[in-house]
Amino acid sequence: MTAPLLTGAPEPATDRTVVGENLSLPLFRTLSGVLAGHQYLKVVVDRSEDTWHLLDTAAHPFHVNYVATRVLGMELGALDAELDAFNASVYTDPRRRFLLGVLSLHAEQDAEGRERPFLVLETTEADTMHGDLLAWFYEYVRVRVDGRLPVLLKPANHGQEEELAAVSEQRVPRILSHELFGNRTRTPLNSGEATGRLRYFRTHEEYAAAEAGLGWADIVAMPCLPDDVPRVAGFLNTAPITPLSHTNVLASGWGIPNAIVRDLEQLVERDALDGAWVSYRVREDEISLERLDHEPALQAPSWHQQRIRLEPPLLADTPVLALHRLRGTDRDRYGTKAANLGELHHVLDSRTADLTAFYRQPRPPRDNLCGHLAARLGLDAPAAGELRAAAARFVASTVGAPAGVALPFALQQNFLASSAPLQQGIGKLKMALELDATDVLDALCLQLQHLIRHTPVPESVTRQISQAFPAATTPGGRLVVRSSSNAEDLPGFSAAGVYDSVTTVHGTDELLDAVRQVWASLVSPRSVRLRHQVGISLDDTYMGVIIQEYVPASLGGVLVTCNPTRGEDFRNVYLNCSPGSPEQVVDGSVLPQQYLYNTVEGGGRTVALGSFGEPLSAATRARLADLSLTGRLLQSHFSGSECGGADVDKPLDIEWLMTEQGDFRLVQIRPYAL
Repeated sequence: MTAPLLTGAPEPATDRTVVGENLSLPLFRTLSGVLAGHQYLKVVVDRSEDTWHLLDTAAHPFHVNYVATRVLGMELGALDAELDAFNASVYTDPRRRFLLGVLSLHAEQDAEGRERPFLVLETTEADTMHGDLLAWFYEYVRVRVDGRLPVLLKPANHGQEEELAAVSEQRVPRILSHELFGNRTRTPLNSGEATGRLRYFRTHEEYAAAEAGLGWADIVAMPCLPDDVPRVAGFLNTAPITPLSHTNVLASGWGIPNAIVRDLEQLVERDALDGAWVSYRVREDEISLERLDHEPALQAPSWHQQRIRLEPPLLADTPVLALHRLRGTDRDRYGTKAANLGELHHVLDSRTADLTAFYRQPRPPRDNLCGHLAARLGLDAPAAGELRAAAARFVASTVGAPAGVALPFALQQNFLASSAPLQQGIGKLKMALELDATDVLDALCLQLQHLIRHTPVPESVTRQISQAFPAATTPGGRLVVRSSSNAEDLPGFSAAGVYDSVTTVHGTDELLDAVRQVWASLVSPRSVRLRHQVGISLDDTYMGVIIQEYVPASLGGVLVTCNPTRGEDFRNVYLNCSPGSPEQVVDGSVLPQQYLYNTVEGGGRTVALGSFGEPLSAATRARLADLSLTGRLLQSHFSGSECGGADVDKPLDIEWLMTEQGDFRLVQIRPYAL
């Protein structure tokens, strides 16, 4: 519910904007539009003229256009040429003439169960009003709104929350964003449309009993979908989850609709939806589920014909290498995850990478966002070279890359070739895939996994691992072993959560067991089926392994350098975190705290507190703002041509942790499918 900082299209002829009138509920409904399911109305207070303007939403999509053209008499072309300076005059100047805000209509139930409407006043997320100005703005609006309508102020960012801490709630009644939206009944997670058969499961046991019969035309609904859900037409969650959960990353990568619908059980019972054919649609401001009166004639989805092509892996004898010796081009020998961590080491150590490309992109009507980046880095009109150097210094001072080693594909190949039973098991699985013998596929996969986990590792392979990573022999030392396949993080095939990682490894014996477990995950029934569906041959698929020393974490999580629920939002990155390791966020064992950070104008806001009752401290949230800006800067490199990308607007998915000493470590970087 924030006011955008962009100019818009020419305004329609009809304009019902009013100036100086008190606001009643009927007038609000006349002028308002709808966003995210709520009616809203734009407000402009002119302090110089001591009046306010209630904007007709249909006629005036942007505050700044109205102020510039209707109040100040500017031409749109002149506004576009000076847009950033104009925005600063209305959003950040402490002596500003105009105060811009939004009133949105909400409702709560009273003690008798009747709906009680109330209004919420907020500014844009980039607004830097201090506490006294926020209080003045609220009081100015409050006395001009029908007294029967309660009005609450919602701080638009963490800075406003901190400013309001010194203002009494009796003077300025308020509501925080996570309080207003954290318990909403319906929340879009991934946009899309699907026609399919709704399969509603109240418990995981119900789902497990029916899982084998799920097909590509099913829409699966349950409190929280498991990470190993098969590829289907759509997801519906009846309990809160984060947009960065594994299942939503899969929904995004597969291009299928996903949403939280907490009242789904009532809808299912009312309309007899379980097992019915439905039309399901998710948009940023709409979630619809409509029962069809007949079974539609459906064509197999495009991914049935989709064929993912892999880069040919290099299987020549390749050494076990420390991560800092790898580069992005080594993905054909060590896998994407390991190569990206090696590239991160290079970026941090050399400080020669250009991390400003995202900000150099045109954002009409702006030529670029370099001035905003300079402001975030504390610079005043730097030259291009100075900006690049400052960005590299900022990233290197904010995050670190994990130490560790990478096992190449060749090591897995040598292990598999060392055992005749393993070769026989692989041959049987290949034959079943060629014959499309799906009835025996799972059994063959499980047998082969068992063989991989229990076949002795050749001495030559063991020696390479122990020599490259002597910490494995340290008594009491704890290691983390992660997958790094060539069949993940691909366009059209993310494989998020498909392969195993082992985070509690002690000593050489456990290390070898963990490496074999990661290798075995390459032939799990689920991974084999998912790859087979998109034409990835078992012959072309290999698994590298990352071994790292375990680093105790005080905080961990995931950030994606985009707003997952608003694809056109180029300002914000989405960050999830919880106490401890990032695995808790990734595997869904806790509902994390969720934040949005603006990497253009600055500032952040809390989306949800998750399983934790208290927000993070202001100091920690400020550190997370630095981490978010770092993620955005790294996007310029990892999504750009330096790493084989072609579009610096393509977002990244970054797993991170904060050490007990307060330092950030990035433990994984991969593309994020939006």
